[in-house]
Amino acid sequence: MLRLLGLLALMLTLAVPASAQEAPDDPRASTGGAQTLEDILRRQEGIVIDDSFRSVLTGNPDAAASINDQLGTLGGASDPDLWRALRYGSADITTQTRGPAVTTLMQDGGMWWLKFREGPLLSFGVYLLGGTLVLLVLFYLIRGRIRIDGEKTGRTITRFKAFERFGHWLLASSFLVLGVTGLISLFGRKVLIPAFGHETFAFLAVGSKWVHNNISWAFMVALVIIFVVWVVHNIPDRTDLHWLAKAGGLFGGEHPPAKKFNAGQKLIFWAVIILGGSISLSGLSLLFPFEMNLFGHTFSTLNSWGIPGWFGAADMPYPLQPQEEMQYAQLWHALVSLILTAIIFAHIYLGSVGMEGAFDAMGKGEVEEQWAREHHSIWADEVLTTTDQPKKGTAT
Repeated sequence: MLRLLGLLALMLTLAVPASAQEAPDDPRASTGGAQTLEDILRRQEGIVIDDSFRSVLTGNPDAAASINDQLGTLGGASDPDLWRALRYGSADITTQTRGPAVTTLMQDGGMWWLKFREGPLLSFGVYLLGGTLVLLVLFYLIRGRIRIDGEKTGRTITRFKAFERFGHWLLASSFLVLGVTGLISLFGRKVLIPAFGHETFAFLAVGSKWVHNNISWAFMVALVIIFVVWVVHNIPDRTDLHWLAKAGGLFGGEHPPAKKFNAGQKLIFWAVIILGGSISLSGLSLLFPFEMNLFGHTFSTLNSWGIPGWFGAADMPYPLQPQEEMQYAQLWHALVSLILTAIIFAHIYLGSVGMEGAFDAMGKGEVEEQWAREHHSIWADEVLTTTDQPKKGTAT
């Protein structure tokens, strides 16, 4: 009996790898150099771990022997070696197709993007857009519609010419279509599949993608038009500080003097130009995948400047795989689009039900003279004193 117990003890001792006997504190000693349960749990939580103990074992006999003589890899002959090499991009892959991403058969970092897109990104969109609509409804219930205070004159003056209104409505209509189709792509799986089923969603998703990709060109053209025709009127000046100090009279009181565009409209203008330009740039990157790498160089520059460290964060990821460039472009495209949509909600509100006479500016191109004097008094005085601006009578 004693001999049998001794023999079992000897067998257990021999079965333990040498690395485990020499380094009992090694967390992977008990697994023969493989990853532990702690490694798996940390990776599932999105924590970056040092996985060089695996990434080097892709068919290199010397590296295998240095880890463990008994459990080392077999020089690329085993399936785990092959899949590990594919995962870390060290496999010797040849293909007849030529492109920046054709040799990446397995991308290790794709799950974080998928989880962020299906989790925090969707929550951010719901809270931002839903919260904006709730605030606008509350503002309307408390403030009511902003009326023309003085007596209407029955005369109108030209607010926007035909080409200006064309640029505005081209931008507005294309943005609305892009917004709807983009939301279908972003929220469709969570909302439309449970409501209408997979087949209906598939039809809507394919159609939305086609419409979204083609209407985007109209949006970019319109963005250029409104920038060219209105940038000179949207340069900030001192009158904007006075307007902001009184919140434009939106919460009551007299409306402060303003030129053709007040400070609020200038903020919206520059938000549309900057955010819309950013959306267009990331959209072009998605329309022509792997052709425009926007984030790798940006991340490298930020790291060289030490900017992430200012906020206590680690360095930005660099270099990026081609698929990672597309993932960052998609997330940026969606985030900026959601922010701009919330801003446009406020713009649509004030330009329609929120303010009396405001819609006429873009609907007809003509505005009531009293409305112009109250909301854009500096511009109204300039226009009415010019000889080429006739006053037009309207039926009352």
